[in-house]
Amino acid sequence: MSAARAARTATRTGAPARGTTFRETMLGTLRLDGEDRTRRVRLDLTVSAGHVLRLLGTTEARANGRIRIADMLDDPYAEGELEISPLARRRIRYRVTFTADGRRFTLDGWKSVTPRRPVSSMTVLAYSLHEDGARIGTGTLRFPLGTQLPLFLASFRFPRQEDPGAFLVPRWHGEPGRTEVWYTTLTDPATGTGLWLHHELTAPADGSEPYAHGWAAVFPQHGPVRHARFGPAPWTPDESGFSADGVAVRPGRLSGAAGGGTLRWDFAERSVGEPLFTFPRWSWRRPLLPAAQMLPAARALYDGTFTHDDTTLTLTAAPGASARIYGHGNARRWAWLHADLGGGDVLEIVAAVSMRPGLRRLPPLVFLRLRRQGRSWPRRPERSAAGWAGAGRFRAGIALPTWTVTGRTGLRRIRVEVTQPADRTLALDYTDPDGGHATCRNSERADAHVLLERWWFGGWRTEAEWTLAGTAHAEVGTR
Repeated sequence: MSAARAARTATRTGAPARGTTFRETMLGTLRLDGEDRTRRVRLDLTVSAGHVLRLLGTTEARANGRIRIADMLDDPYAEGELEISPLARRRIRYRVTFTADGRRFTLDGWKSVTPRRPVSSMTVLAYSLHEDGARIGTGTLRFPLGTQLPLFLASFRFPRQEDPGAFLVPRWHGEPGRTEVWYTTLTDPATGTGLWLHHELTAPADGSEPYAHGWAAVFPQHGPVRHARFGPAPWTPDESGFSADGVAVRPGRLSGAAGGGTLRWDFAERSVGEPLFTFPRWSWRRPLLPAAQMLPAARALYDGTFTHDDTTLTLTAAPGASARIYGHGNARRWAWLHADLGGGDVLEIVAAVSMRPGLRRLPPLVFLRLRRQGRSWPRRPERSAAGWAGAGRFRAGIALPTWTVTGRTGLRRIRVEVTQPADRTLALDYTDPDGGHATCRNSERADAHVLLERWWFGGWRTEAEWTLAGTAHAEVGTR
C-alpha cells in the first residue's frame, strides 16, 4: 500500500485529523554521583502528539529541543518521549536523550500528579541521569509558573496531521518535459561532516524515455569535497518513493551506493517536525507554477552509516532535512538555503528567476519560511514572493561566495547572509528536460547569519539572531 493510500485509509478509519503541540521550559539542578556540587540545568522542549490531548486517558508524545547543563554540555538536538497521563496514571513521564563529546545520556523522570498538591505535583520533575544505561546522577527540574505560564499556554497549537511518507509518492504521470527530485541534506554532529543525497527523475521534453539518476556528496570538515554519481537508469515507478540503480528513498529509510560503491549509505530517518511548504501549498497539489518545493521532513534526525574513501561515518541523531521538487526544470538563476537554527527552529529559502518569457526579466522571487516556536513566518508563502501588489516583496542578491536575502512583513523584518567558501563548495553539471545544461554550486558546510528584528515603540529591535558556522546547507545555481 502506498504512503498516500495509507494516509487516506487512516483518515477513513477514524485517525485524528488534528494533533497537539506545545513548548515547555524547565529550570533546575543536577548532582552527579561522586560530586559534592550541583550544576544548573535548563531544558527547553517542543512536544508534539499525533492527536488532541486525552485529558482522561494517556497521550504518547514526541519531544525535541535543547538541554543545557552548566560546565558539562549544551545540546540543541535533544529528543525523547513524554507519557502524559495526569488522571489515568497520575503521572507525566519524561525520557529525553542527548549527546556530548560522543557520550549519550538519558534523562528519565516523572511528575507525580496528586490532588493534594496540584500545583507542585504538576510543576516539579524529579529525574535521574543515565549514561549507557547506568545511573550517573539525580536532579530536579521545576516549571517556573511566574515567568513561563503565559508562554506555555500561548504555545498550544492543534495542527493538521500529515504523513511525511505520503509526500514521497512520485508526482510524475507521464508528461514530457518534467523533472522530479528527492533530496536529503544533513550534518554529522560528531565530525562536522556535511552530506548530500540527490535523487532525480528526468522526463525529456522531446518525449524520449524517462530516466533516473543522482549523486551523493560528502563535505568533510578537513579534506576535499567528494562526490559520485549513480545512473542514468530506466525509470521504474515506485509507489513508496524513489527506486533506481540500487538506490532507494522510502518512508523512514534512505539507502544506496554511487560511483561503483565508492560512496555507500544506509540511513534511518526520524522526522521531528511537521512538513513545511516553502511554496504555496496549492502549488504542490496543482502544478501551475514552473516548479514547486516542499519539505516532507523539515527537521529530521538520521541514524546509520555513510562510507567514503575507506572511512565509515556512524551517524547518531544527525540533524538534517528531506525535501521534494517537482516542475519543468531548473530556474534561470537560483539560490537555496536550509538552516537548522536549533531548538526546533528552521529556516528555508528558495530565491529564483524563472525561465518563462516575461518572468525571466524580473528580479529573483523569494520564498522564505521561518518556522520559529511552532509558527511559520510569513504566515503565507506568497507574501515574501509577491508582497502586497508588489510592494514589500523580499529581495535577494544572488552571487558567490556570499548571497543575501532581506525583507519585511508586518512588524518584522529579516536579513540573511549566506557564505559558501570555495573550498567547501561543489560544482555539478546536469541536463534539464529541455536539453539545456544547469550548474549548481552546493555547500553542505556553508556559513549563515540570520537577524530577525521587530518594530517596537518607534524603532527596530533584535528579536532573534542566529550564526551558523559550517552547518548551513546552501546552493547557488545557473543555466
